[in-house]
Amino acid sequence: MIPMIQLQQAGKHYHGKYVLQPLTLDIMPGEFISLVGSSGGGKTTMLKLMNGLLLPDTGSVTVMGQDTRHVDLIALRRQIGYVIQGAALFPHLTVADNIGYVPGLSKQKLSSERLHELMQLVDLPVALLQRFPSSLSGGQQQRVGIARALASSPSIMLMDEPFGAVDEITRTVLQDSIQELHKQLGTTIVFVTHNMREALRLSDRVLVINQGVVQQIDTPDEIQRHPANDYVARLLR
Repeated sequence: MIPMIQLQQAGKHYHGKYVLQPLTLDIMPGEFISLVGSSGGGKTTMLKLMNGLLLPDTGSVTVMGQDTRHVDLIALRRQIGYVIQGAALFPHLTVADNIGYVPGLSKQKLSSERLHELMQLVDLPVALLQRFPSSLSGGQQQRVGIARALASSPSIMLMDEPFGAVDEITRTVLQDSIQELHKQLGTTIVFVTHNMREALRLSDRVLVINQGVVQQIDTPDEIQRHPANDYVARLLR
C-alpha cells in the first residue's frame, strides 16, 4: 500500500537551527495519527510541511504521491481538509457560506443536500446554516470548522489543536464526533495536540516530539506500556 503522506529525512531549520530534525515517516491511507508534545516542539511545523505551507530544507515530503516541492501547492491544499483551534470562521459569512468557502474557490457550489449532509455528519441542526458564527457556541463553531474542512471530500484532514479552545465537556463530545467521522469516512487524519490522553484515545499511532526531535512513534498501547524515555513517561502522568 502506498503511503498517503511520506516524509523522507524531512527537516526544517531557521538560521541554521533545526526546528524539526530530519524525520522519516509513512502515514498510511485511513490512518489516524496524533502528534504530541509541548508548545514549540515541532508539531505545527510538521503539519505545515504536510500541506506545503512550509517546504523542507532537507529531504522531501510527498502527499498523495506528489512531492510538495514540485506541485501546484494551491491545488494540493484544496484536496486537504485543515482544521485549527477556534475554527477561524469568517464572521461576515453565514454558516452555509463558511462551509462552502473552499469549494467556492474552485467555482463549485454546494447543493442544499450536501450542506444538510455535512451538518448531519458533524451533528448540527440544519437551522444553523443561515446563522452567523457569533451566534454559535464555541463547540458549534468548531463543528462548523470541521464541516468546512470536509466540504471538498478530502482524503486527508490536518487538525492543529482543534479542540484546545473549548471546555472539557465539549472537548470530550468533539472527540467522540471525530472518532465517529473517522470510522464513517475512512479519512487519513493527522491530529496535533499537547494532550496525551486525547492522543491515546483517538489515534492508531502516536508520535511524540520534543524540541524538534521525535521521541517515540508507536501505538497507544505500546506507548503506555513502554515509554521510550523520561519525556514520554512524563506526558503519560
